[in-house]
Amino acid sequence: MKIRFLIAVFTFLFLTSCGSKRKVTTVYKDNRTEKVVDQVVIPEVKTTEKSSIPVVKVPARTYEEIKINYIKKYHQVAIQEMEIYRIPASITLAQGVLESRSGTSQLTMRSNNHFGIKCHKGWTGGRTYHDDDEKGECFRVYKDPSNSFRDHSLFLALRKRYADLFKLKITDYKRWARGLQKAGYATDKTYPQKLIKIIEQYELYKYDTMALGNNSEDIRVKEVESSTVKESSHVVKKGDTLYSISRRYNISIDKLKQLNKLEDNMISIGQELFIVD
Repeated sequence: MKIRFLIAVFTFLFLTSCGSKRKVTTVYKDNRTEKVVDQVVIPEVKTTEKSSIPVVKVPARTYEEIKINYIKKYHQVAIQEMEIYRIPASITLAQGVLESRSGTSQLTMRSNNHFGIKCHKGWTGGRTYHDDDEKGECFRVYKDPSNSFRDHSLFLALRKRYADLFKLKITDYKRWARGLQKAGYATDKTYPQKLIKIIEQYELYKYDTMALGNNSEDIRVKEVESSTVKESSHVVKKGDTLYSISRRYNISIDKLKQLNKLEDNMISIGQELFIVD
């Protein structure tokens, strides 16, 4: 009995001693770096952080902004051309926006050609070659954008195929747009709709009103009134062309050239032209 009792006491003391020395291992499950200290797993907190300063990207100018700036830059030129050549400023601006992509097309940047006018017979100015309806077509080159706007006015005013445009009411930009396409200015069948959309979206018709001196009276009425004045000659003023003079006095360009023995359409300021036999 004594032996059994001693064995039982010894066993109890041994087990108690082992239990008091056992350590508890605690594990934190985390994806972060772990460090083991005395068999206890402690998550290590990283203190380094990325810079919180935001990176600011400056957006490139949108085509919408470029278009608005183009209109602001050239509307005065278009108004001036309207006052001299009776071409709606709204039409001129809309064509400039469309044909030159608001001044960003390669043709425009290379040659100041804002209206896509090709060389055509009789052009003696600068030339550049650009793919259009056909490959390597000849286009006019200008020293300054204002020269392109003036040549655009002359291009319409001096060609018979555009003569019907000048019979239209000068504020009727819709009929002018359709008339340009009908006369062959562009092969694109949607050309009138594109011009009208630009005019209405940016209210370019307001520049027509400005050119008319904020007066709704049609300039064409004034032209008819002035044409009834019987005069025998006309002294060329700035902005005059044979076409504008012929319309004023109801006389053909050929007749004007015949009366004044002109070999071409060139006239100069101060020159006196006979308008009757």
